[in-house]
Amino acid sequence: MGALILTLTFVPVMCWYWFKKGVHERVNKPFEWVRRQYAGELEWCLNHPKLTMLVATAIFGATLLLVPFIGGEFMPHLDEGALWIRATLPYTISFDEASRFSPQVRDILMQYPMVTDVGSELGRPDDGTDPTGFFNDEFYVGLKPYNDASWRSGPIHNKKQLQEEIQKRLQAFPGVIFNYTQPAEDAVDEALTGLKSALAVKIYGPDLNVLQTRALEIKRRLAQVPGFTELTVVRELGQPSLIVDVDRDKIARYGINVSDVEAIVQAAVGGQAATQVIQGEKLFDLVVRMEPQFRQNAREIGNLLVGTPSGQQIPLSELADIHEASGASFIYREDNSRYIGVQYSIEGRDLQSAVDEGQRAIADIARNVPPGYRIAWGGEYGELLQAKHQMEIIGPLALLIIFMILFALYDNFKFPITIAIGVVLTEPVGALIALKLTHTPFSVSSALGLLALMGVSVETAVILVSYINKLRLENKDIRTATLEASLLRLRPIMMTALVACLGLLPAALSTGIGSDTQKPFAIVIVAGLISRLFLGFFVNPVLYEMVARDGDVLQV
Repeated sequence: MGALILTLTFVPVMCWYWFKKGVHERVNKPFEWVRRQYAGELEWCLNHPKLTMLVATAIFGATLLLVPFIGGEFMPHLDEGALWIRATLPYTISFDEASRFSPQVRDILMQYPMVTDVGSELGRPDDGTDPTGFFNDEFYVGLKPYNDASWRSGPIHNKKQLQEEIQKRLQAFPGVIFNYTQPAEDAVDEALTGLKSALAVKIYGPDLNVLQTRALEIKRRLAQVPGFTELTVVRELGQPSLIVDVDRDKIARYGINVSDVEAIVQAAVGGQAATQVIQGEKLFDLVVRMEPQFRQNAREIGNLLVGTPSGQQIPLSELADIHEASGASFIYREDNSRYIGVQYSIEGRDLQSAVDEGQRAIADIARNVPPGYRIAWGGEYGELLQAKHQMEIIGPLALLIIFMILFALYDNFKFPITIAIGVVLTEPVGALIALKLTHTPFSVSSALGLLALMGVSVETAVILVSYINKLRLENKDIRTATLEASLLRLRPIMMTALVACLGLLPAALSTGIGSDTQKPFAIVIVAGLISRLFLGFFVNPVLYEMVARDGDVLQV
């Protein structure tokens, strides 16, 4: 908006002030050579309009064949210049044992010369927002800039190699699962999936045993699909539990209630408040329970005596089945349902094609889940599907708005349609080729780049069409007006496109920290403008001459 206001106010005043004595245009030999070559090629295209449009359509169709091979992802991963390592220890580990694990890992990480500092977090945070146990140990690993000498002097030259070397060293800890991400990305991942990963397959249903069985089978299938790495089942079972299953027939013979048995177990194992202790202004419960040697295993607990109404003392083992079992350590819920997640990462290929193949690999599992169970692909993939759905609405809506503006400008449908066809045939060609050559998956960033590119492409077409109409209003025939306008507007069209192209070229070629998200946006615009220049210079004049008639309503 600011540029528009300055263009309509400040620029005309400056032009009047600087050019009031006249303008002397010097001959630009390179540009004159380009214009002479363009004039000859353009005249040939105007003489062979059908062949020109056939070639342009063939080029456009050929580039569309690249779409299945480009792939897709939600957003490019932003390199934060740091690592966030999560170690998942056995769920039953004690605080003392877990606290001895952290210094060992920190010592290993600090041995790498490109690591600046290492910090660890054991268990849940102080604010209690992440309910986890001592089995969860997270490490922040700060890294030196990638242009530092430490990245060039040794065998490790990039972040991926560092991660692989760290993993080799940490494999010395058996039974510990290590996952690698980045500090900010870790927080976003949890917000997306509710788990410790940006990508996850979620199995919903009521029975945790069924969920875990299905999750392990899905993990096994996905491990065979190329691109799926760091596959981890979020284990919810594994917490040792003592099960006291009361035999109601037996307790009925003694006149004992279930609540009586539960009260004995609660008092002996968990403890029962017998009285209260006052210390100044503070009030504490005094809890009494059995000494450890009388409650350390199922056999000892079975020896607890339960009183009957008649005064008898019956061992608990005579009234209930007491055994140890593996219970739930965590229960994740979403959409009013329990679920287990299979976390994964994608390496070496794009997210869209990898998930499509993964869905085919587990298609039979998804079809044969019991009633009340379902499988969903969540996280970043879900965001990708949502973004694609939104772009299916935003893209056509943007085209419609542009078409309405062009209709209001030219007061007919003929010229807006030719502009739209010319833009559609020429704009995506360079963008799709560049995405394929640079191995950049199509993402939200790329889609926004295409929308921005559309605006510049329409602008260059309007410059040409408006000037052709101006020459026709000066009583020049259609061929002469088209040819002269194309040559006279060659410089402003080139400058309009090249300014945007060269301005974004550094972003398209950048490789530093923070360039990951802007690079697809810039690549699409730079390459799209190049194809727009080379193809649009011929397609738009040919389209105009094909539809123009002597009785047209001409608006400049």
